[in-house]
Amino acid sequence: MSTEMLLKVEEILAEDFSKEVEQTKGKVLIDFYAPWCAPCKMLAQVVEQIAQEHTDIKVIKINSDNSQELMAKLGIRGIPTLLLMNNGERVATQVGAASVSQVNKFVQQ
Repeated sequence: MSTEMLLKVEEILAEDFSKEVEQTKGKVLIDFYAPWCAPCKMLAQVVEQIAQEHTDIKVIKINSDNSQELMAKLGIRGIPTLLLMNNGERVATQVGAASVSQVNKFVQQ
């Protein structure tokens, strides 16, 4: 995997959620993950591919180990979890590992 691909999905901290997600116009795909989570690692590759294919969607990831308060606020109980936001509003939530085609359908909502 090239360095350029790795830069497509930016990792943010929970305290940046409002600025990076809620105040962003358009769609934002958020991947809540943990470095020790095997399904999260599988989903990370899918999310990277989605970021490459959908340049119109801002794609970010948040380490759940450092974001318990944010996850509680959003009602996220398991990882990996994908959130799709549009203009700061939650559009959809998907829990668990997913294929590229499944995530492609998810971001089309």
